[in-house]
Amino acid sequence: MAAEEDVVLSVRNLQTVFHTDRETIRAVDGVDFDVRKGETVGIVGESGSGKSVTARSIMGLIESPGEIMPGSSIKLNGEELTEFDDMQYQQVRGSGIGMVFQDPQKSLNPVYTVGNQIMEALEVNQGLTGEEARKEAIRLLERVAIPDAPRRLNEYPHEFSGGMRQRAVIAMMLACDPEFLICDEPTTALDVTIQAQILELLQDLQEERGLSILFITHDMGVIAEIADRVNVMYAGEFVEKAPVEELFANPRHPYTEGLLGAIPGEQTAGEQLRTIDGDVPTPNEEATHCRFAPRCPEAFDACDAVAPQHVQVGENDDHTAACLLYPDGEPEDRRVEHHRELAAADGGENE
Repeated sequence: MAAEEDVVLSVRNLQTVFHTDRETIRAVDGVDFDVRKGETVGIVGESGSGKSVTARSIMGLIESPGEIMPGSSIKLNGEELTEFDDMQYQQVRGSGIGMVFQDPQKSLNPVYTVGNQIMEALEVNQGLTGEEARKEAIRLLERVAIPDAPRRLNEYPHEFSGGMRQRAVIAMMLACDPEFLICDEPTTALDVTIQAQILELLQDLQEERGLSILFITHDMGVIAEIADRVNVMYAGEFVEKAPVEELFANPRHPYTEGLLGAIPGEQTAGEQLRTIDGDVPTPNEEATHCRFAPRCPEAFDACDAVAPQHVQVGENDDHTAACLLYPDGEPEDRRVEHHRELAAADGGENE
């Protein structure tokens, strides 16, 4: 276990809801995780699982009708962000936490040159202006492997390819000099070759600057490439947590097994690509059962009546799954009762 001082981001009982006229959507429903100095933590799951809402919650970008519920905790270097007002959060964005979105055009203003936008970030976050800022902007573009950087500095975002725009966004984030970076599906819209280049760039920058990264994706192959530890997310909850090598070698939750089985190329000759039938549900009430049960090939009666809690499923306590199939080796009734006891204890602690 890492020492407490090594934890850059600590999230506890994060609950983010969206209020509508007819119901309250529990988009993120009680997730816990840490990101340590210099490591990459992945969040993986299907679209609609709550991954991007988790990222936006950390960034303080949840607006009405959304709300981060009382009792949620997001700490950056021990400082509670949920207590910050808009002005305080604005100071954290960029200099403390940077974010790379799936679509780089959301981060780049189309009416300003790429150079202007990077130099503005340098002025705001590092106090650089004039020729000094220009030279640093060129250096940053070169650092993210954009060729002919002095010329590119004067071009507009529409003159860059998709991969180049994503590199420019990363350069702009580096200008803010963050210590923690959130990457929300940053390679999804890119072809495989460019995707590999962006992942390699992020790994190089992490090693060079000691960055901590939260990497969000639906692509298990990308997670295998970049993450140190992984949280598998489904319907607003984490259903399995593990070091990346352990997760791929020994997946324990049926949902994780389904995701890994659906990776193209993992099948033997003549074997069909596996799929997970059904869709991710919209969580609109407190979890009183397993939300994956309607799609789970191993579900049994208790799955519709008991909310599974995280229990150790590997040799070490850093591999857990929220599933009534565990703890291993216990009869069904004892497993179910164990999860009921954990749920009752957790409910008492949160009151």
